Amino acid sequence: MSFSLSELQQKFPNMYPSSFVTHNDAAFWLDHKGDRNQLVVLAREGNPLRDQFQGERSPFQPGYAVVVCATNHANARALRNALAWLTPKPIGLATSAGTGDRLGLATPGHVRAFNAVGGNIVPIFAQQSIREMQRTGRSADDVMTDATFGTFEAGWRKLVGADADHLKVPEDIDTCVAAGFSFYTIDPGAHVDSEADTASPTVIHQKVAVLPWKDLASTAADFEKRYAGQKVQLETCTVQIDSEAALRAAVKYGKAIAHVAMMYRHLVAKNIPFELEVSVDETETPTTHAEHIIVVSELKRLNVQWVSLAPRYIGRFEKGVDYIGDPSTSSGQALAAFEKDFAVHAEIARKYGPYKLSIHSGSDKFSVYPITMEQTRGLVHLKTAGTSYLEALRTIAAFDPAFFRKLYVFGREHYESDRVSYHVSAQLERAPKPEDVKDVDLPSLLNQFDAREIFHVTFGSVLTTKKSDGKFLFYDDFMAILRAHPDAYAANLEAHFIKHLKPFAT
Repeated sequence: MSFSLSELQQKFPNMYPSSFVTHNDAAFWLDHKGDRNQLVVLAREGNPLRDQFQGERSPFQPGYAVVVCATNHANARALRNALAWLTPKPIGLATSAGTGDRLGLATPGHVRAFNAVGGNIVPIFAQQSIREMQRTGRSADDVMTDATFGTFEAGWRKLVGADADHLKVPEDIDTCVAAGFSFYTIDPGAHVDSEADTASPTVIHQKVAVLPWKDLASTAADFEKRYAGQKVQLETCTVQIDSEAALRAAVKYGKAIAHVAMMYRHLVAKNIPFELEVSVDETETPTTHAEHIIVVSELKRLNVQWVSLAPRYIGRFEKGVDYIGDPSTSSGQALAAFEKDFAVHAEIARKYGPYKLSIHSGSDKFSVYPITMEQTRGLVHLKTAGTSYLEALRTIAAFDPAFFRKLYVFGREHYESDRVSYHVSAQLERAPKPEDVKDVDLPSLLNQFDAREIFHVTFGSVLTTKKSDGKFLFYDDFMAILRAHPDAYAANLEAHFIKHLKPFAT
């Protein structure tokens, strides 16, 4: 390719220079036209790469032609085929972080943060749960396409993964495999029996008897024999499992283990490169060390292979706020208790793996990041999502305070109904009333605990509610503001995510 970047910039002044790359005798870059981006491919006449893209073809110079393409699913897939580093791949045991993007505009800011911190942390830019997709009206293809073009725009040319998060049924897997995801998080939470912690011994034995032992390739008697009386020696302590603890673990997680094994086999049958995460974080009670040992031992016995596990840790991992420990103790005591408990989970992960421990609802948990990195020795995966939406709101507050105020009023009105599926503790009466907040102080609402959680859990209603005429109440204006100020949004994301990533980028 004989054309230089400076030469092409003269002809395409709206090019994103960071996106420009030459590969296989073709040049690729992203260009912006108005508030939308378009992909440009420059290649010799007859170069088969050019024919993979759908767009408007025109001559450029003798022997060369350009194709100007929409940033749609088909062209995203063609771009991943042409530039292999854009294709998500399994990332193994590397320290990693997922930066979920509910709007499809955040990836350039995420890339800037990863570049700023350096280190060996591997990004997962395409990360979205099925619940998030449903609440934002996006598809798995939308998530993958937006992340592909965002990664390309910002010039990231190293390894990336793509996390199909919180998958509950085989059909979820089918959808995400078709879109090209590489990392599959199985969520068997609906199959966890939280009554196991408090049920009477009689009820426990009744529940044990009706567990899906055929699916577990075992019997109740064999299960009890495997674990009752076991003493597991770890690096710094011994975990003892008595008969009662074993049977309660069977009741609590037996159906969930069977479900994970079924989902894993369904995924294996797809015959694609993938890695698996097992998530039991969205349960009513913490995962004990004995339960952790039993769950992973059973998964191994059933030939399930996974790269990361998300237990339910002690304390509260609420959305978009820092870690919350036992309210009867000081913050220092709460963090010490978390570290003591987490350290044993990390020892279990090393003994039975190694595999990574995953930190779900990981946004803004600044106080525990150093603990998780140190205790896992880097075998950790961080998941964030909602905090990028909150930085979008911060950007909107700076450029359109009146619109931001409307979003806050709306969020307060919908908080009680929208909070049902979340573990949050914000109270409306503790959040500032809209009429008491001056325009200049509106961004500070994103730093107030209750207002922050209100904004966080009402994202779906904000983005999808429509007026009586069928038009969106907020979505179009919301996105227009962000598209008009992409650098400001990216800068806010970069600053915020540097704080997230620094503890992990060693």
